[in-house]
Amino acid sequence: MNGYSVFCVSDHTGVTVESVAKSVLAQFPHLEFSLITLPFVDSAEKVRETTVRILDTPQPLVFSSLTDPQLRAILGEAGIQSFDIFDLVAPAVGAALGQIATPSGGHTHGMAPDYEARMDAVNFALNLDDGLNPERLGQADLILVGVSRVGKTPTALYLALQYGLRAANYPLTPEDLEHHSLPGVLLAHLPRLRALTLSAERLAAIRQARYPDSRYASLAQCRAELDAAEALFRQYALPVTDTTRMSVEEIAARLRSLQQSLP
Repeated sequence: MNGYSVFCVSDHTGVTVESVAKSVLAQFPHLEFSLITLPFVDSAEKVRETTVRILDTPQPLVFSSLTDPQLRAILGEAGIQSFDIFDLVAPAVGAALGQIATPSGGHTHGMAPDYEARMDAVNFALNLDDGLNPERLGQADLILVGVSRVGKTPTALYLALQYGLRAANYPLTPEDLEHHSLPGVLLAHLPRLRALTLSAERLAAIRQARYPDSRYASLAQCRAELDAAEALFRQYALPVTDTTRMSVEEIAARLRSLQQSLP
């Protein structure tokens, strides 16, 4: 037995159903799964092609977010049991609301409803990455601070793309840390600063992969920078998120919840 082939079938990007499948399957750590995402399965012909592929695969497990009941029915008619988000959840929600769900595909590709706003936020994050254009920090919803390689850039981009938040990031360099004070450009924006940190061992491993055997990647250097940065975070009472065991998605979700408390 080589484990299960898990198909995530969607009539749009597949991001939602893939996230659901991964979350559910994580509850079965002793089993092996191979994930196959099939996006844009948005016609009867494509669903039939998908059923052939699934039926030709040993031990398939199917998760679906097909919004059209007629497309979902094709899977059922082929004898495929699928765990469909809409079949499982929509009827219960409809009963609670006293309404019948109206199928509508492709509306869950991002948490922020305005596509242009999310793209604007992504451009903002890129333009204010790694301390660029500090004169625009006042336009940010959040400003991520921390030493190099704690995850500021990917988190800022995820916050922008998924939530439409304008996130800047500002690195604390060894020179900044020697002054025992935050850079002056940050002091005017203290309420919007969010600090990221992680274990020295994890930071050293990340830096080692990029700059092998450098002083920058040494465990001693990483510990010294993190200790100095965390002292600054305490000095200014900044909210701190330890990213050591977190995915980018988890980091962003935590920061978003903090952001919602901002004035």
